[in-house]
This record gives sequence, C-alpha cells and structure tokens, in this order.
Amino acid sequence: MWNGNCGYPNTARWSRDSLNRRDTNTPAPSCAKAQFGKLRYIMNKAVLERLTTQRESPDYLQISMAAAMTLGLVPGQFYRNTRLSCINTLLTYPSGCHATCAYCGLQKAREMEYSKKNFIRVEWPTVHVDDIIQRAKQVGHVERLCIAQITHPRAITDTKVVLEKVLKHLGDKIFVSLLINATGTTYEDILDYKRLGADTVTVAIDCATPEVFEKLRGKPMNSPHKWETFWKVLEWSAEVMGDGYAGCHLVVGLGETEQEMIQTIQRVRDLGARTHLFSFWPEEGSMMEKEKPCPAPQYRRVQMARYLIDNQISRYEDMKFNEKGQVVDFGIDKDTFEEIFWSGRPFMTSGCRGKTTEVACNRPFGDSSPTDIKSYPFKPEKADLQRIRRQMFDYEMTTNYPDVLNPSVFRYQ
Repeated sequence: MWNGNCGYPNTARWSRDSLNRRDTNTPAPSCAKAQFGKLRYIMNKAVLERLTTQRESPDYLQISMAAAMTLGLVPGQFYRNTRLSCINTLLTYPSGCHATCAYCGLQKAREMEYSKKNFIRVEWPTVHVDDIIQRAKQVGHVERLCIAQITHPRAITDTKVVLEKVLKHLGDKIFVSLLINATGTTYEDILDYKRLGADTVTVAIDCATPEVFEKLRGKPMNSPHKWETFWKVLEWSAEVMGDGYAGCHLVVGLGETEQEMIQTIQRVRDLGARTHLFSFWPEEGSMMEKEKPCPAPQYRRVQMARYLIDNQISRYEDMKFNEKGQVVDFGIDKDTFEEIFWSGRPFMTSGCRGKTTEVACNRPFGDSSPTDIKSYPFKPEKADLQRIRRQMFDYEMTTNYPDVLNPSVFRYQ
C-alpha cells in the first residue's frame, strides 16, 4: 500500500549513517533544514534505536518523521516553514505487512526488522498511542489524525480500538480518517468505522489499471490483493461515508498513461469519492528502487485533470488525448484554464480536509524532495508556478526522460 499520507522523504532526512556523526552541531542535509545544535537532547543513534524498537498495535503506532517533528519527538524544521496539519500513523506488528507490493518499502520480502524499515525514504518512530494523543492536544495547527492499516490479520480489529480511543480524547479537536486495506474488509467494517466516528475512509488502490495492479500488487508478487476487491471496498466506503468523505490513493508513474490515470480518476469521482494523488518515487529497499520517478510533466497534467474532475469543472469524456495518451485538451476554455492554473490549487497536495483548511493532510514533500516539489504543501508562489508551467507544457520530456519522447501541441500554450 502506498501511504504517501505518512511519508516525507526529505523533510527530515535522518539516516542511521548521518546520526553516527561525531559533530552533532553539523546540520542535517539542507533540504531538511534540520539543526542538531543546542537542543534539549541530541538525535543520535541511541535515540533512533529507541524510537524504532519493535512494539505492536493497538497500544503503539508508527508515525511519520514529519509527525514526530510536529509532536516534538525529534528536532527539526520544515523547508519553507511548512506546517504539517495531519498526524499520519501506521499500525505496526513484529511480523510486519503480509503483502508484497513492488513499490513499497514495507514489503514482506524485504528481510529486516519491520520497525526499522524505511517508508517513503525515512524511518518511522514507534510511539505509544497515549503519548501521541497528549502531544497532539498541545499542537494548535493539527486538524486531523490518520490511522493507516497494513495487511495483517489484526489490523481491522485494532483500527477500531485505536479509532475509538483517539476520538474519545481528541474528537472535539480534530477529524480522524482511516487509510484501509481492502483485503479482508467487509461492508460491516465500514459501517463500524462510521459508527465509531471516522470522518473519512480512504482506500489505496494506487494503480490506474488492472494490468498494472496485478503486476505490482497481485499474484506475480505473491500478494493477496485483488483489483476487484479494492474497487468494491471503495464503492462501499463512498456509499457509507457519503459524497466527498471517501478517498482513493492513486500513484502516477507506475506504468500507466495519462489517459488511463485520468479515466480512473473519473471513475473514482463517479462513485462519490475523491482522488488523493501521488507522484511515484522509487522506494529504497523496494523491488522498484532502480526505477525512474514519475516525470514532472506527466504529473502536472494529471494534477490539473484531477482538480477539474474532483471539483466537477470538467470530465474525462470532455478531454482530448494524443496518440501517446497525453492530455492535450482539458475540456475547458483558455480563460478558465488560466484562472485555475494561476490559482496554484491543482498543484497542491490533495487529501482529507481539516477543521479550518481545505486540505489538512498536506504531507510535506511526501512524493519528492523539497528541491523538486511535486505536491505543494502550501500555495505555490509565482516562481513555482512559472516552473510548473514549463513542466506542464513539456511533452517531449527531454530533460530527464528521453525514452518517452512525444512532441505534441498543447491547446493552452
């Protein structure tokens, strides 16, 4: 399961090697802007080992490094003063995830202690649920907590335990969403999540086509997941939770065309759900660690299409594509395109809402480095949008991906 809700690749790039440095005043890599100077304690190897000691749910959860920074568990500062609005958590067990998704760092085929596996390129500290609750109460800008499942026999039952406990103590302060594993989920489970107070239920289908899904998440990977099961559970979630309160994670750049991805986004919206979009980034230790990341031009065009579809401004059927499946017409006039483009909103992180914000789950730098932002956790500035525009109009994609050349004419140039 691609849980970009929980990954922040270069937000705080603390590898075990970097934590072994003798000079603890040396700053972490510049993209993280993390300082190890005169802090209350030093984030060294011993601290990291303590935070990644294997414990298990429902008493303990793993949290993203960005969440650990936000809750004050580890020192650090976000690039461009970004603020995380959602505490992303992950169920954890000694036996780990029982699935093998080719692009995921948590896959069972990766032989190492589960709690020490990096996910979206960073370690995930293990923290007691009570500690997470108490610390979240003290952070004024946190508006959501997400509980993400892995493929494990206890995951569904433990999710309900954690959900009930978190809402008992934080229900008046934040929304709680669930990122569920469709394998093993029943309609009654979705009803239980709604009854217990979950605000949003999201299903990580990840792949845009059944062929890509089967190749990366199905039988060839010795994995239990099935394409039809994930869509059925998404349909149940949309039916039970209501329009706009069910979500679907989709990852751009796993082998699909833009047309295939956009068609799938339309299918999600027609069910009453919204798409939470991610740009593929090769995960260290995964079976796809040597693959290329998603080309920025491809992602920019899909981002625009997602925004238009989710906000019911245009539909897949209104759009036009070239012979390579690249979108060349979004089904809107030029003035509308320019207004929406320069708003910057299509290129911001798509995710669950907050109490006061359109998107609380802003996942800072969850699918790219801060030096080449794919999903902006803040409103892009003019210089950002000028760069995005160059990327969006690049159909040849010659800069990094000469093997997928396709000159074309873009309607809005």
